[in-house]
Amino acid sequence: MGRTEYWNDPAAPKPNTLVPACGTLAVDHLGRLLMQRRRDTGQWALPMGKMEFGETPSQCAIRETLEETGISVRIIGLVGIYSDPLHIVAYSDGEVRQEYEVTLLAEPVSGSPTENEEASEVGWFTLGEIERLDVHDSMRRQISDYISGAMPHID
Repeated sequence: MGRTEYWNDPAAPKPNTLVPACGTLAVDHLGRLLMQRRRDTGQWALPMGKMEFGETPSQCAIRETLEETGISVRIIGLVGIYSDPLHIVAYSDGEVRQEYEVTLLAEPVSGSPTENEEASEVGWFTLGEIERLDVHDSMRRQISDYISGAMPHID
């Protein structure tokens, strides 16, 4: 399924769903961040996905990180809650979502970066390397919030 992201774009379609998504900003012992290259957009992103019934945000973030990267993580904090009504994600099946993402800080427990159905590449990257990657501005905002060390971001 294809996906197009809009942020602060007056031409963005009107949302028809609001789906909670949870993910991680995982940092290894060398200070590198875990990133995946999305197959649907080709952009690099933090692992994240929609919450299932019966899950807590932490359980969802841990599950999505493992599914999308091959890395098992442990939650150690909160990066932020992002619910900007001007961040719209349109899918090729007609679903148009308003952003609602809970991003948790995590550290790796086990596993190796592994490509899969959702990610064509997965790896650990330094902040300098991430600056050169094609990362959507909304995702860069989350990384910037982590780097700044400010209180958790809450929209």
